[in-house]
Amino acid sequence: MTRMLIIGPPGSGKGTQAERICAELGIVAISTGDIFRANVKGGTPLGVEAKKYMDNGDFVPDSVTNRMVRDRLAQDDVAQGFLLDGYPRTTAQVDELDDILATAGVELGTVVQLTADDEELVKRLLGRAQETGRSDDTEKVIRHRLDLYREQTEIVLARYAERGILVKVDGLGDIDEVTSRVMDAIKKTA
Repeated sequence: MTRMLIIGPPGSGKGTQAERICAELGIVAISTGDIFRANVKGGTPLGVEAKKYMDNGDFVPDSVTNRMVRDRLAQDDVAQGFLLDGYPRTTAQVDELDDILATAGVELGTVVQLTADDEELVKRLLGRAQETGRSDDTEKVIRHRLDLYREQTEIVLARYAERGILVKVDGLGDIDEVTSRVMDAIKKTA
């Protein structure tokens, strides 16, 4: 059973690689961003609350995110493994995920970190904004999200590095090449 995370700055290709990894390994992809966007589109109370933060480029508060992830990881389809995309982003969320997994009697196996240059990330995200019309992808918001990533999420990466389960993969280049690098890195940790 594979239980893993994919972490990287906004625009590093996490979603694309998560889909490919899950297809290859036969595990469930769980993206907090997709869940938030679906709730925003549906106008749910969670969506209304999440939208306030997302439109400013801020992270949705841990209390909302943790509740959502705990509920999702309790569903039957994750029994054979999962890949979390977009969670955890803070040390408090790491602690919450540790508790969720300990309660289930399982452990996290691998954390894949996708790396990429900030200027390339801004370029990618601005291009995506034009294609999809995402209101949360302006240059100012993108740069703010990159700053938040460095301030908060890199501490998370350090925690997983200490546990010896973090693998860094260059997220730049052809999608197939990145996927090949990711799969090679995962195999080395198995």
